[in-house]
Amino acid sequence: MISSNDFRTGVTIELDGSVWRVVEFLHVKPGKGSAFVRTKLKNVQTGNSVERTFRAGETVPQANLEKRTMQHTYKEGDQYVFMDMETYEETRMSEEQMGDRVQYLKEEMEVNVIFWEDQVLEVELPTSVILEITDTDPGVKGDTATGGTKPAIVESGAQVMVPLFISIGEKIKVDTRDGSYLGREN
Repeated sequence: MISSNDFRTGVTIELDGSVWRVVEFLHVKPGKGSAFVRTKLKNVQTGNSVERTFRAGETVPQANLEKRTMQHTYKEGDQYVFMDMETYEETRMSEEQMGDRVQYLKEEMEVNVIFWEDQVLEVELPTSVILEITDTDPGVKGDTATGGTKPAIVESGAQVMVPLFISIGEKIKVDTRDGSYLGREN
């Protein structure tokens, strides 16, 4: 159990048979009446968001999530197959379950898979990945780091905005949270 006073961004709770993650929270102490906590919750399974108010000090069950390190082994149809690095058991996730994260996933990448009651909730990618540029406009002599950006397609199929001097075949570091270019890989 967790008190509504202990809510922080990222805390997961169980409500109505589902797992919800606290996206925003605000402790409110009105001049008249008792204090309360206004929250914005996101359903981890469906992605739906809802705003909910809790009394200050109200307790709710905290979701017991299990995080396992797994390796993405291959894609079969629209299913992504992950192998547990300790037990060698396979877990499958659909493209819909993966969401936007799938565009930065490559084979043999180690990820954290989040489970709740033996049910797969989501996949956590590393915060940055190294990907090779497969298609982009050619760089021209004189293009500098401050000269602007151009779109580039990386090996996983994602489009990333890169500086003008980057060319096909180079390896770059990409932030998986927002898809931004972080730099060249040495």
